[in-house]
Amino acid sequence: MLSTTPNLADPFAMLIAPEQVMQAVERSDRLARLHSRVYRPLDRPWIPVKGLATDFDSEIDAEPEVPDLSDLG
Repeated sequence: MLSTTPNLADPFAMLIAPEQVMQAVERSDRLARLHSRVYRPLDRPWIPVKGLATDFDSEIDAEPEVPDLSDLG
């Protein structure tokens, strides 16, 4: 027998009744007490890269493409 009110602990409840899940989240005291933080992606360095690493990267980027050696065999 199916219940018309989904159990909010059900992992599929968000698919079945998203409005009820969101209402439960908004009423939750435990969730209201959580501290939020904003995390930034690490896709760019905070400290500028200088010196040997930059020179090495430039050398690698300047190298020509590897030739296709399949026709030598």
